[in-house]
Formats: sequence, structure tokens, C-alpha cells
Amino acid sequence: MPRGDKSAYTDKQKRQAEHIEESYESRGVSGDEAERRAWATVNKETGGGRKSGSGRGHATTHEPARRGGHAGGTAAARRPAEERAASARKAAETRRENEGK
Repeated sequence: MPRGDKSAYTDKQKRQAEHIEESYESRGVSGDEAERRAWATVNKETGGGRKSGSGRGHATTHEPARRGGHAGGTAAARRPAEERAASARKAAETRRENEGK
């Protein structure tokens, strides 16, 4: 089977990859990169291309799909401490002003 051949994947895996690819493209990722990431995610979740049949099951994990959220906060961490503190003070002041409204 040549590299890139998707015949070993189930219909469900193909649908998953298609949805993931659409999601990446809607966030501005190029088509080729979105397809690459989508198949990488499907492979990580389902263990690669599988044909259905007795005894060929594989536990599915959705951890790769959730992993993106773990990157949050890195941009803020790069800012100087004083800049973060000033932002926090401004946010607290805004919350106080809007409390009674």
C-alpha cells in the first residue's frame, strides 16, 4: 500500500478526518496543512487505519483533540510581570465599575 493511501481507514475515520480538516481550515490553516493535521489526529485517536472485524478493536482516546487547550496562557506568560499586573488592576477596576449595572 503506497504512502497516503486511505483505503485501510474506516468510513468513520474518513468522516472524522474531514470534520477535523474543516475545523482547521475555518481557523485559517492552509488546506494541505489542515489535511496533514487531521489525519495525524485520527491516527493518534484511533491507532491508524483499521478494517472492522472481530478481535481487531482498539481503544479510542480523545486526548489529541483536547490537547490544543493546554497551550493556553503561554502568550501571557511571556509578558513582563508588571504588564500583567497592570492588566489585572485595570480588569478589576472595570469589574468594580460594572458591578452595579
